[in-house]
Amino acid sequence: MKRSLSLACVVAAALGVVAPAHAFEPNRPVEFVVTAGPGGGTDIFARTIQAIIAKYELMKAPVVVTNKGSAGGAEGFVYTAGYKGDAYKLAFGTNNAYLLPIRAKVPYKSEDLIPVSALAADEFVLWVNGNSEFNSAADFVAKAKDADMKVGGSQSKDVDQILTSMINDASGAKLGYIPFKSGGEAAVQLAGDHIAANVNNPSENLGQWQAGMVKPLCVFKAEKLKSDTKVAGDKGWSDIPTCKESGIAIENYSMPRTVWLPAGVEPDVVQFYSDVLKKVSETPEWAKYLADTSQSPAYMSGEQLTTFIKSDETSVSEVLKREGWLAN
Repeated sequence: MKRSLSLACVVAAALGVVAPAHAFEPNRPVEFVVTAGPGGGTDIFARTIQAIIAKYELMKAPVVVTNKGSAGGAEGFVYTAGYKGDAYKLAFGTNNAYLLPIRAKVPYKSEDLIPVSALAADEFVLWVNGNSEFNSAADFVAKAKDADMKVGGSQSKDVDQILTSMINDASGAKLGYIPFKSGGEAAVQLAGDHIAANVNNPSENLGQWQAGMVKPLCVFKAEKLKSDTKVAGDKGWSDIPTCKESGIAIENYSMPRTVWLPAGVEPDVVQFYSDVLKKVSETPEWAKYLADTSQSPAYMSGEQLTTFIKSDETSVSEVLKREGWLAN
């Protein structure tokens, strides 16, 4: 009714999520380019943001989501980078945006994209079969120093295999790695006791943990996960010890969920979208998304995000160099 604001507007005002005034304001459809296939984590990430923007009217222009996920996400980044200076193309991905050019020959450079924001962090957990003899990360890596043990993960030379290499380097283990098409497939293989472990995100092994088919040994995070919700019997995410305190000297390893613009856009364009995404991250719908996907809140933009990216590039490049995986 005209005599009253919409419910979404009332809630938005109460939360302080009214879009700020900017020199730039999109006046035609904005394309969210998902660098993954439909239904995956990156797709859900982008579409959740699209829905929150629409609900709270954070932009006047509509948002259209397209999926360009071939070549490990390179298709979407190449597509976005090709629209240099275009303020209406935003790529949604992870750290693959800046790591792909380091580890693979792709037709774009990280400098062809401008980071806008990171909104969440996918954590990594070391999982073993539910009937495994191992009850701690220390026991696991001690055995892996002598036995032929395989870790399964999503794709090769990507975040799962990089972390496996880091475990070997930090602990002296000699874990082998088997790439699968997805983290979900690796979870199935572990539940069937076909591999010794995987390093999946919490959500990818959630169902198997609830069913007692797998169990977590540690989380690669400086501090324990915050959620006290019970997941498997009387155990919840906050009951998982950190890997550093339980035998693997890796303090933190996570995968940011990131948003990018093509190089050449004006600073006020970057600021506009960064501010909109900050408002998204402050809504109850975003908090629910993080809880549902077992991700951690990790909003970053500007200099903080740039510093994080440089640090992550450096640490990962060291692993790629050690393993002989550098593209050039």
